[in-house]
Amino acid sequence: MRPLTSRPAGAGAQQPLRQVLTTRLLYFFILGDVLGAGVYVLIGEVAAKSGGAVWVPLTVALLLALLTAASYAELATKYPRAGGASHYATRAYGPAVGFFTGFCMLAAGIVSVAALARGFAGEYLASLVPLPVVPVVVVFLGLLALLNARGIHESTRVNTVATLVETGGLLLVVGLGVWVVVRGGGDVGRLTQLGTDSASPASAVMVGAVLAFYSFVGFETSVNVAEETLDPTRSYPRALFGALITAGLMYAAVGAAASVAVPTKALAGSDGPLLEVVRSAGAVPPGLFAFVALVAVANGALLTGIMSSRLAYGMARDGLLPAFLTRVHPGRRTPRAAIAATTAVAGLLAMTGEIDVLAGTLVLLLLAVFLTVNTAVLVLRRDPSAPTSHFRTPTVVPVLGALSCVALATQVEADVWLRALALMGVGAVLGALVLRQRWRGHGAATPAAPLPDGR
Repeated sequence: MRPLTSRPAGAGAQQPLRQVLTTRLLYFFILGDVLGAGVYVLIGEVAAKSGGAVWVPLTVALLLALLTAASYAELATKYPRAGGASHYATRAYGPAVGFFTGFCMLAAGIVSVAALARGFAGEYLASLVPLPVVPVVVVFLGLLALLNARGIHESTRVNTVATLVETGGLLLVVGLGVWVVVRGGGDVGRLTQLGTDSASPASAVMVGAVLAFYSFVGFETSVNVAEETLDPTRSYPRALFGALITAGLMYAAVGAAASVAVPTKALAGSDGPLLEVVRSAGAVPPGLFAFVALVAVANGALLTGIMSSRLAYGMARDGLLPAFLTRVHPGRRTPRAAIAATTAVAGLLAMTGEIDVLAGTLVLLLLAVFLTVNTAVLVLRRDPSAPTSHFRTPTVVPVLGALSCVALATQVEADVWLRALALMGVGAVLGALVLRQRWRGHGAATPAAPLPDGR
């Protein structure tokens, strides 16, 4: 394990982030991010890859996600700092790997915010009130940035309300699916149909699990607010596993309801598969469900924006990004410079349309991050400076987590690999430049000074 280098000159003026998150708020934070906008389009894509039994790849994806989540639970309670995977990789492997890992996560997060901004300005909003895309994107991202900058406590309270709304929407879909069956419609037999014309059942499950895995990766966001949690050692594992299991059960129920109520081909061919369930049941106005979908999109963008800004702040504090990104609002103690920078980049991507090129690489970028985290758990168990009181997962879990990342990566299509490798190449080059600059600026490495309590 390599020691951390000292912080840049002037870093002593940094202010810690405010610790305000309770277990309940953190639970809703994670649940809200996992139950994001993806599920409103994901079911159809999984059905196209796996067949009618979409609940099977969703369940497999949950089990694989829990492996990596256990690694995050150990590291987040051991090192409760903004920066997440980047900070863990820096401590385990040095600043070059830390930068590369953070770059992959940061790129995925910013692109995700941009994609959600475009999604908010798209068909769901148009079904209620047609507005030009660019102004909607600008206003949408601006309002999210202001809420983010106001404070983590305010943001998570808004998230709690939004999570209840989007959870209600998903429960509505489950209820409508049951209603379709009760009145004599639908086809329960589709729940056991695995495989497609081009894939065997086993292959269909794995390919579908890759798509479904993306719906669970929102838990990574939460490690970047561990520093703002009142008692991370106690609260974080409870909130993390509770939220993931809740989301997994809900996803399986939604997938089953959608499969029963809507023919597989219709489900696979729809851009709004859950809206097809609403139309099939005929008991709820489609406009109401469109509003729920907009809340889900906005909530996902808010939480991913929080993650991106905290990740940029944490990387800058570790000396992996420009020091100005460590500037914190003196009163609110939120990372205002990082919020402004990540929002600006997301807005540029959303308005130029480049998000379509990067969207397919998100899962592969995240698998690279998760592979690093799973191996870092084992490396950092040799850290003599680490606190002794923290969550600890059995050794076999991060090993299986790393293997699951490799297995899922083998199911990713070749063209996605090419785009992801190009983006990773940029991160690798920038990481090498960062490492070279740090060697020139600091000489021999020295341990980083600990941060204050943060209250």
